[in-house]
Amino acid sequence: MALNKSMHPRNRYKDKPPDFAYLASKYPEFQQHVHTNLTGRVGLNFKDPEAVRALTCTLLKEDFGLTIEIPLERLIPTVPLRLNYIHWVEDLIGGAGDGAPRRGIDIGTGASCIYPLLGATMNGWFFLATEVDDICFNYAKKNVEQNGLSDLIKVVKVPQKTLLMDALKEESAMVYDFCMCNPPFFANQLEAKGVNSRNAHRPPPSSVNTGGVTEIMAEGGELEFVKRIIHDSLQLKKRLRWYSCMLGKKCSLTPLKEELRKQGVPKVTHTEFCQGRTMRWALAWSFYDDVTVPSPPSKKRKLEKVRKPLSFMVLQPTLKLLQAKVSETSSPAHSSVELITTWMEKTLTELRVLHKRVPSGTAELSLFLTAVENSWIHIRQRRRDHGRQLRELPRAPPDGGSAALQPAETAQPAQDADTHAAAQGSEVTESGEGAAESQGSEGKEGDSIPGQEHESGVAVSSTAPATQEAAPAAARPSSPGAAQHFLFKCLVKTQESEGDVSVEMHWVEGQNRDLMNQLCTYLKNTLHRQASSPP
Repeated sequence: MALNKSMHPRNRYKDKPPDFAYLASKYPEFQQHVHTNLTGRVGLNFKDPEAVRALTCTLLKEDFGLTIEIPLERLIPTVPLRLNYIHWVEDLIGGAGDGAPRRGIDIGTGASCIYPLLGATMNGWFFLATEVDDICFNYAKKNVEQNGLSDLIKVVKVPQKTLLMDALKEESAMVYDFCMCNPPFFANQLEAKGVNSRNAHRPPPSSVNTGGVTEIMAEGGELEFVKRIIHDSLQLKKRLRWYSCMLGKKCSLTPLKEELRKQGVPKVTHTEFCQGRTMRWALAWSFYDDVTVPSPPSKKRKLEKVRKPLSFMVLQPTLKLLQAKVSETSSPAHSSVELITTWMEKTLTELRVLHKRVPSGTAELSLFLTAVENSWIHIRQRRRDHGRQLRELPRAPPDGGSAALQPAETAQPAQDADTHAAAQGSEVTESGEGAAESQGSEGKEGDSIPGQEHESGVAVSSTAPATQEAAPAAARPSSPGAAQHFLFKCLVKTQESEGDVSVEMHWVEGQNRDLMNQLCTYLKNTLHRQASSPP
């Protein structure tokens, strides 16, 4: 449920996901589809259409008092995602009218008739629900009747390719407050199977794709389908206060907004629907000047979400070893926090990472870091290469030949990191579970270590900055704040924790978060190696 925190604020499942164990104990038909793993956690196989259908029917019964039937060969909706759309429509029409009952149109209502059922049950909305498929029409009508909502919902069978114009021909000139639509996302069978519509780097869908041909496919896919609705709206104009559609692909949003701009539509907005690992987008437009336009989601939503800092602990035995080594060469540090901070300052100086102390709390010390070059990667490899070069040099014969053949003693690099661990970022990650941070889907967008993409979508190799290591020292800025070109900036907090010392690295900005991961791993490994090495 990675995206649940980004659900609509009023969505009842935002902070309280469905309790599968409770639902299984109450509904025997749902219980047969749940399973319990070795840890005792109750789960559901979302690739099983029967299990998905059982969950949808159970949630509608438990939380909304609705009893519905859905054939397996037709689209099985997910309740939390549909609820997001309902709440957004509430936002769209909230300031419209004079308290009169709201009226809406659901284009292609499906067998479940879920939008009209939810809108009528929750808000008392009147619905005109259209459907072109015979099976879906029959089930939708049955679901409305068995829930006693025929006075609020009218299900009508319409010809193929009918959208708004034909559906409203026989209707009176009444004004509808809104229309909503879950259009067919795909243009052909290949797209429906994800063959040519899914980024090769994205994992496969985690749930089954159900639905009839008319529900999941249309000529030209969702882009052309929504353009047809836009064309109808240009003729109907103020017959509806708001026109809206859900989109399955983010790439459809920009061309549709551009189409509305070209047509001179005055009011346009959009939003995101998040549920589990799924994201959808929605577009709405209006020809009324007095409607209140909800603000689209912030472009910085991903940047603003709380990110866990990278961290590692320095335990008491390590602190004592490090303190003993420091005492041999200099005066002891006043505290364990001061000891670790001073050691990091020395190590960062050797790595040519810009740093300075910044004000912090009474029980902690903080450093602001700016990395302008990747100086911590492949140190061990370079040391091995250097040793190999020395071994390959000719040496003086045992009988005391020319001293010119004896290689001069060369200083070893100051640091020797486990660069394989640093390069892979496998010991310290943002989640603390040995995995690089992932973003969301359809968003969401995953990070990888080699050839990783930063947030602008430009590929950044974790080893690419090696070319910057040759930069002359004179060209490097003298302080963290003076750097105009940098790899990343972060804040390092060191504080005592029950006798141990905690080190946290908080991301500020930069190209690639994995570079900070590498540096964190390097610092951790180097500290423990120096503490445990013989004097």
